[in-house]
Amino acid sequence: MKKNVGFLALALTLLVSACTYQKNNRIDQKDVNEGNDYVYGHPDSTARQRKVQYTPDSENEVRAMEIQEKLYPNPDTTSLK
Repeated sequence: MKKNVGFLALALTLLVSACTYQKNNRIDQKDVNEGNDYVYGHPDSTARQRKVQYTPDSENEVRAMEIQEKLYPNPDTTSLK
């Protein structure tokens, strides 16, 4: 009976300590970009950096499609034997 009580107490202790583990496993750091409109935007609008649009590079798109076809072949074109 004493073994069961001891095991139950140990299990309860581990369970309670596991619930609060992540509270202590972090570091509070100062946000260096706090209040920066470029990063977070203005309260009335989105961030300015999201408005930047890059022109697509067709050379990179072709290369990406070749890699995608090699990794994930189309099941319609591959023959399963």
